[in-house]
Amino acid sequence: MSTDLGARFLTESGRYLADEYLPKIRAAVIPLSAEDIWWRPNDASNSIGNLLLHLAGNIRQWIVAGVGGKPDTRDRAEEFAARATMTIVGVLGLLERAMADAAATLAAFPPERLAERVHIQGRDVTVFDAVYHVVEHCAMHTGQILWITKARSGRDLGFYEDAGGLAVPRWPGAKPMSTRE
Repeated sequence: MSTDLGARFLTESGRYLADEYLPKIRAAVIPLSAEDIWWRPNDASNSIGNLLLHLAGNIRQWIVAGVGGKPDTRDRAEEFAARATMTIVGVLGLLERAMADAAATLAAFPPERLAERVHIQGRDVTVFDAVYHVVEHCAMHTGQILWITKARSGRDLGFYEDAGGLAVPRWPGAKPMSTRE
């Protein structure tokens, strides 16, 4: 992979985390009640609160610790076991700090090292694989959080506007793709 392409991959990965997923999650969950945040349809499913804890843990483990070399202190089982243990501000704050730390890690990471191997969660993967995993993982759980929000609130989140067949982004801080570097 060329250094330019690697740099672009790291920049876009950080942008997806910080500028696409996080603002959508924040806008969706801030208006919800504590009951909505910790609601789960059954014991086999996760609440928004669990998903936020899980995303923060995953991002810290894979990017901040695995790629950035910081200590890995994750307790994955606790992310799913939590039941109404934190306020939305508290749990959202954990995710926001994890995203900020991940963005800083990615911004400082040399693109020529993307092919290096790291050991994360019992797996031997490249740095590229680790970053790609986190972006995909965040996309999946962001979709779940948005779905739960819509199911609990009955409101359209209004993240996109139809402009003659084009989906124009409307979430807080959104930029049209044509304006990105």
